[in-house]
Amino acid sequence: MRLWILIATIVVILDQFSKWLIRAMLDLYEAIPVFPGLQINYVQNLGAAFSFLSSAGGWQRWFFIALSLLASIAIVIWIYRLPTQRKLEALGLSLVLGGAVGNLVDRVWLGYVVDFIDVYYQSWHWPVFNIADSAITVGVMILIVDILFYQRPELNQ
Repeated sequence: MRLWILIATIVVILDQFSKWLIRAMLDLYEAIPVFPGLQINYVQNLGAAFSFLSSAGGWQRWFFIALSLLASIAIVIWIYRLPTQRKLEALGLSLVLGGAVGNLVDRVWLGYVVDFIDVYYQSWHWPVFNIADSAITVGVMILIVDILFYQRPELNQ
């Protein structure tokens, strides 16, 4: 259990440090090219993934705070109840937990989520994201792999 909470904590620390650095070094919407197809671009996201509900008028902040808190508590309980041999599942959950808490901290303290990783091709841009979003995505991918390849019902009987 301690290892998984440590991993989640490291994700939160890396996420918050990177966001602090971006806010300290860049003006809002300022972009710094890294290499073709990637730039650092400071934006503020009032919504969720892909700016979902970003223009909803303010209530969405409290909705996403409550949702993140409930999800984080549920994930901690889930990790706590996992058998010790379910390491891949616990790793995926700890990454999701770290990402959820990283973005939760932004919503509570800033009222928005700091995003800054901008992947693009010519004039097409993927929605700007951050380290917490990346951890959530990788965590979910690990959970999917675990479900598809390691949690076969015939193996669990």
